[in-house]
Amino acid sequence: MNLSALPELDRRRTQVTIESMFEKYRIFKTVTFEAKEASTTYSYTERFHGPTNTVTDQTAAIASYNVDIPAARRAFCSAIDSVVERLDMREQQLVRERYMKRDETYDYTIYNHVFDPPVSKDTYVKIRSKAFYKMALALTDLGLLSLHTLVTTAPRVKKEKISIT
Repeated sequence: MNLSALPELDRRRTQVTIESMFEKYRIFKTVTFEAKEASTTYSYTERFHGPTNTVTDQTAAIASYNVDIPAARRAFCSAIDSVVERLDMREQQLVRERYMKRDETYDYTIYNHVFDPPVSKDTYVKIRSKAFYKMALALTDLGLLSLHTLVTTAPRVKKEKISIT
């Protein structure tokens, strides 16, 4: 990969996408997984004429669900944690305090009270933009994000007709 040719990402789309991934992260961390259980009594189901040679294994399907879903949730959370660990210290502090802890934290609280010394809103936005850009590239490498949806499209230049008279 040519480092001088890093893609230019749409800042707003990148922010929305990364924030939605952090929302998913917080949900996975706070909401417990509810394991499914097999029903032991069968209910009557009317079967019309048709193929009856299909066999389903309810217990195996539930067992694989109960193992695969929590494993996927843990893998997602650990991937997000590892990407955040590779950010700069200020970017890590911003991301952890604003997006990984609670839903009720606001931007002004972070740049006025968490950062020491406090930073301006513009500096905060620059730090967040850099962090989200780095995270978008890292999450693309991990296969959790599709970068082509975030790349900015160059504005089309209108071509004027030149008439020679």
